[in-house]
Amino acid sequence: MASATWHRAVLALQLLAIDPALGGMALRARSGPVRDRLTAMLGWLKGAQHRIHPAISDEALFGGLDLSATLATGQFVQEQGLLSRPGTLILTMAERTTTQLAARLAMVLDAGTTHRLIALDEGAEPDETLNPKLAERLAFSADLSEISVTEAILPDDFDPSAAITHLRQVAVPDDLCEQLTRIAAQFGIDSLRAPLFALRAAKAHAALLGKMTVDADDVEIACLLVFAHRATQMPGSDEEEQDAPEPDQTESDDQDQTDTLDLPDDLLLEAIKAILPDNLLDRIAAQKARQGKGSGSGAARKGNRRGRPMPSRAGRLGDGARIDIVATLRAAAPWQTIRKQATGRDGLQVRSDDIRVKRFEEKSDRLLVFTVDASGSSALSRLAEAKGAIELLLAQAYARRDHVALVSFRGTQAEVLLPPTTSLVQTKRRLAALPGGGGTPLAAGIVMALEQAIAATRKGLTPTIVILTDGRANVALDGAGNRVQAAADAQRMAGLVRAQGIDALVIDTGNRPEPALSALAQTLGAIYLPMPRADAARLSQSVAAALDD
Repeated sequence: MASATWHRAVLALQLLAIDPALGGMALRARSGPVRDRLTAMLGWLKGAQHRIHPAISDEALFGGLDLSATLATGQFVQEQGLLSRPGTLILTMAERTTTQLAARLAMVLDAGTTHRLIALDEGAEPDETLNPKLAERLAFSADLSEISVTEAILPDDFDPSAAITHLRQVAVPDDLCEQLTRIAAQFGIDSLRAPLFALRAAKAHAALLGKMTVDADDVEIACLLVFAHRATQMPGSDEEEQDAPEPDQTESDDQDQTDTLDLPDDLLLEAIKAILPDNLLDRIAAQKARQGKGSGSGAARKGNRRGRPMPSRAGRLGDGARIDIVATLRAAAPWQTIRKQATGRDGLQVRSDDIRVKRFEEKSDRLLVFTVDASGSSALSRLAEAKGAIELLLAQAYARRDHVALVSFRGTQAEVLLPPTTSLVQTKRRLAALPGGGGTPLAAGIVMALEQAIAATRKGLTPTIVILTDGRANVALDGAGNRVQAAADAQRMAGLVRAQGIDALVIDTGNRPEPALSALAQTLGAIYLPMPRADAARLSQSVAAALDD
């Protein structure tokens, strides 16, 4: 099966070399010898090859003002973009392509046959995939993740020149376009680009073999290459086809047999179904679920604010950089006399070495994960003050638009009372309803807070765990009432928090400082604040000062 996947990928490249209108190929594979062997065959594609990356600027793609040359010569100099020259675009790290870049590349592919696109998808996770709108414009897709080096056999040298010339002479049966559209619909493919790609692929395959007319073998191979990776459902039963009326034999006999293709739909359906994974529907459902959650690398940027300005640096325009005009003029000023003498030109002369670009320090939104001890010992002593301090901290967090999560632990387990939110009213309501009583499962509370912090990190937030407890842990992770094991579990979980690089703050709310909590803070690499007699106001002020440091 793996070797068949490799041969189909090689064949797809050959067809793409024959007909540029097929758009390109989405190639999913990690960087390595297997991918290198396939990309080495890109020399079959006529024209220049341009490697681009997801952060490429519009100026690099479409061209624009060459500021450095314009300033040096004193005349307008136009910079040519990569798209001004026909050829093959090789998009690296395609799974990180932004919506804006995907739209621009899609526009280029829709414009004509001057460019092909090879999208190198290096995503390690299932939800890291190429932008679907861009993938729709590529006829072929290949997943080489399961291909070994021994299966990646290099083919013989291939010259598409003869097939390109012969492509114009290949005839297509009249009913083929209708049949391909029907087959695509049965696999849940709603884009009309798919049957058009399949029609072109069948014609290119016929030209590859020197045929004058597209036959059944060409159509079957084209459907495998174009429809298999686009399928979103399995074809239904054959009951409808059995109930369908038979075509008029008289009318079919009058048709010219050379203008039609005698290929039943059943054969194409079975051929495509044979290479589809058994869990196709499960994969599609899982992918939709992941997309609905909005997690992953795409959601990380949504939590970031505009940063504060930093000193500018030397650089050049491009890739979204913004010029710092004042700093640029300041850098060019000392050289004006020398430059005027050298060039004989009056006026301000700015060179490329003078250009300074702006820099910003971006800070992601902060998440405060309040982990509150609601056990019996804490409830009898300081739980009321802890609640009051958290309410005051919540008001400050709301003013800064920080996110807040609330985790409580008591009895034998911990629970998330409130996922990350910016709602002050909702958080206060959950906090007021926080009950007290039971054992102190400190390790379970740390585990639950760690899970919330890791999930927030994936969404672009910067989490800080704030633990409020009297430190009398007496319930282990397995729910057993063992003080020694409970303390050991808490230390072990604290080590995991520190290994993740997550900031923490330990507030000792007991009547006297607890040495075990001080040791826990050292394991966490956190600030330890013993507050045996502080009221809610002092407690909140101390916590706020520690968080702002």
